[in-house]
This record gives sequence, structure tokens and C-alpha cells, in this order.
Amino acid sequence: MQISRISPSVPHNSYTTAEMMQRFPCELPEAVKQNVLNLGVSKRALIDSVPFQSKSESVLAENPLVDLCFDACTNAMDQEGIPPSKIGYFIATYDANPILSPGLSQLLVRKIGLNAYAKNVNAQGMASTAFPKALLLAEDHLARHPRDNVLICVSGVSSYWFQNQVRGIKSVSEMRRISEIRNDAEKQQEIRKWTAAMEYFLFGDGVVAIIVSNQNGGVMVRKTVEVTNVLERDCLAGYSRLSSLPTPFTFGLHSYLDKDIPTLGVKYTDLALKRLLGKNVRETIRRSRKWAVHTGSQKILNALAEHHGVDADKFKESHDVLRDHGNLSGASLPFILDRIIRTSKLTKNDAIMMLGYGWGFSAAASLLQV
Repeated sequence: MQISRISPSVPHNSYTTAEMMQRFPCELPEAVKQNVLNLGVSKRALIDSVPFQSKSESVLAENPLVDLCFDACTNAMDQEGIPPSKIGYFIATYDANPILSPGLSQLLVRKIGLNAYAKNVNAQGMASTAFPKALLLAEDHLARHPRDNVLICVSGVSSYWFQNQVRGIKSVSEMRRISEIRNDAEKQQEIRKWTAAMEYFLFGDGVVAIIVSNQNGGVMVRKTVEVTNVLERDCLAGYSRLSSLPTPFTFGLHSYLDKDIPTLGVKYTDLALKRLLGKNVRETIRRSRKWAVHTGSQKILNALAEHHGVDADKFKESHDVLRDHGNLSGASLPFILDRIIRTSKLTKNDAIMMLGYGWGFSAAASLLQV
């Protein structure tokens, strides 16, 4: 199976970290500002769906997300010279969508020109391993329909969650002060605000459309493996969940990032690589020309490079995407892979390692070959 086309799309609204600090609803302590800078994000593009000054209920609109997906999907098909009628399977992956049901694929099927009877599926909540999961779904389909083209749309639009949950925040405390709080309820509330601030600055918006098939040239997907929830409670190391509020028709968002996520990222990617590569793990890691690694944060990228003994240059495109776009959730890996293909002087048979990890808690590893 080959990845024959990758087409990224980002919103028109782009903000630097300095501009985001000006937009934040309260002044941040210097220590929190340093936490933000340590994330490794210089700018990000945002759909910007809800103005902070809104005082009344705002029903989030799906149109900006659908339009962004439409642009990516139609560009991919146009660039590859494949009409919608030649798409045998459409896979949409996403986390945040203003409409809980129907899913993203149903919103897009007719808009991008697919037949009303086209085979399609949604993969929601896969977070940073969404792209490898979509490749596994495509591989299963192509095993039965080897002459088909599969269109994958990976949405990394998270601003519906992370831009809106900070509305109305009056203060954010630094972690040193939070650790000194004795009242548990107050401490948890301050941790929640600090987490919301980090997510506000870390995540950007972007969508990627990918065409895979058995027939077209491109980057070959040799093998993909995944590992999920080794210990029962690992799945709750990071999450976003609905919370109820004491007024009719009102819901909130409760998100959480465990301090052990960097450690879990190293542990899970290690397990995935060993399952992927077997006894050749060290040799394949050594000879891999490039690595596409999910943009969790600068700290996690550095920890993974050090643990696996990989030269910093092989992680360059992952750092570049984090710097220029922020954490794009499931869309980060195809964004990075697109940049590797466009900017690196790859030659035939060069190996590319692709690693996704994150909420679930999950990791996925793919061995790609030019």
C-alpha cells in the first residue's frame, strides 16, 4: 500500500504566541509564561469559532471545519488526478466536532462529490494515533478491493475545545504555588486552569487529506502496529470529557493532562517499535533516514529522541511543525510526513519511522519506505 498524495490545509487566522498571550482573558505570571514558551510553539492557525466577548449561549458552527476538510480533500483528488467517483472508501478521523452526531464523514460525503452510496467511516477520539489507525483501516479495505483508491481526511481541529474552555478565567497560578495549596478542591481547580492555559497555547488547527492505494507511486507503508492501555488506568492519563452545569441545556468541558504523559510517551513508543521491528529494532532505528513523530510538545520530542538514540536532525520536521502549527493532534503525523517528502532529499528505499502517541493511552508505529 502506498501513500500517493498528502494535502494539508490550515485556517487563514494565524497567531503568534505573543498575540495569543494578548488574547488570553487574564494576565499570566512570568513562570506560567515560561511554561508556555517551553512548549516549543511559535505560532498556530485557528478556526476562531467563538469570540471571547460573547455573553450569551453560542452554538458552535461546524461550517469552518467542514470547509477546511473540503479544501484538503478536493486538493488531494485534484493533485492526484482522481475524480470523486474513483474513491472506493472514505475515512474521516477527528476528535472535536461541534456536531456530536452525525459524524464528520457524513457531513463531507456529498460536499466533496462522493456518491451517496459511497463506503465511509468515522474514527473519533483516536487523538494522536488517528493517522496510523486510518492506514490500518485502509489496508484492510485494499486487501479486499486492491484496485480501489482510499481517501483519508484527518482533522486536527481542536480549538472548539481548547480555545473556548478558557473563557472567563480570571487568574492562572504557577505550579509552585499550586503545589502549596492544602485544600484539595481549590488545588484541583487551579490545576484545571493551568492545564486549560497550556492547551490553549499548545494546540493549533489543521486538516490533512491523504490518498492511498495499491497502484499509485509514493511512499510505501510496510507495516503498522499499535499498543493501547497496557495498564488499566493509563487510558485516563489525558482526556477531554463533558461536564454538566446547574442550568438547563448547559454543558462544559473537563480536560486533564497527567504529569506522567512524557514518561508514558517513551514507554508506549518503545513497546510499539519493538513490536513493529522485532529483533531488528536497533538496526532499523539506526538506518532510518527520517522520523515523523507526533508533536506532543518540545519536551516530549526531546525525550523520545534521547531515549531512542536518534540524531536531532532526523526529528527536525517534527520540531518545525510544532513550532509553526502547534500540536495538531491526529493531523500532526501527515503534516510532518508531507514536510519530510517535500523538503528532504530522499532516495529510493530510504526508511521513515512514524510514531504517534497520546490519549488513550496509545502509541502506533509505522515503517515507511520511499
